Amino acid sequence: MNRRFFLLMAGSFAATTMVAGCGATRSGGGNVSGNTLRVGVNPVPHGEILAYVRDNLAASEGLTIEVVEFSDYVLPNTALNDGQLEANYFQHVPYMEDFAKQRGLDLVFVKGVHLEPLGLYSKKVTVLSEVPEGAQVSVPNDATNLGRALKLLEDNGLLTLKGGAGVSATKQDIEANPKNLSLVELEAAQLPRALDDVDIGVVNGNYALEVGLNPAKDALALEKSDGNPYANGLVVLSGQENDSNIQKLAQLLNSDQVRTFINDKYQGAVIPVF
Repeated sequence: MNRRFFLLMAGSFAATTMVAGCGATRSGGGNVSGNTLRVGVNPVPHGEILAYVRDNLAASEGLTIEVVEFSDYVLPNTALNDGQLEANYFQHVPYMEDFAKQRGLDLVFVKGVHLEPLGLYSKKVTVLSEVPEGAQVSVPNDATNLGRALKLLEDNGLLTLKGGAGVSATKQDIEANPKNLSLVELEAAQLPRALDDVDIGVVNGNYALEVGLNPAKDALALEKSDGNPYANGLVVLSGQENDSNIQKLAQLLNSDQVRTFINDKYQGAVIPVF
């Protein structure tokens, strides 16, 4: 790994820390009261989908939605736990369960909305058969998305995992690594920037979209959608899942209008799961 790569990562980490320290970005404001729901999201695609619901569908159900944007995968859950949000919409069940276990939180997944296929990207090779011996491969460092990334590498013949490794697979679960790949674990938000400095990289769908990558067109490989457990959806604290306003929002997020919006806007880069 070269010196420029380390400098890039250090700078990116500092920038991320500054964003986190400054808090979230809110849109569609107003005082939080009555039927107002503050919902934490990552900007793309979650924030865009929720903004569509806010601007086009919420009033019909008597809801006011405040979209609160976060740049990472940690703060939307801690803000929910601290009472700064009524719900969040950015994560899948395996991530939620692992995060809740690690932090001692009691979270409930209310409804799945969409899948962002994890993709393999490169600025150095155009097909996976060109991946060189000893290639550097950037992967997400959170437990569930790391296992997901390893499965994607296995599905595309780049390595083999031990039987039964599942969604919690780690580097220790790699049984065969014929190209002697070197895995570089990074915060998910840093993965698109790292593509300049690695041979190939696994990038989460939302972060790919944020930097102008279209997973359906630009990825060398995408994970399969059939039987995929990684649908992103609406999450609340335990005890709030049956709240009438939360249920109204869940129904809107699973409406025909939202399905059409997702399909039209993302053209296969984001896939409805309802």
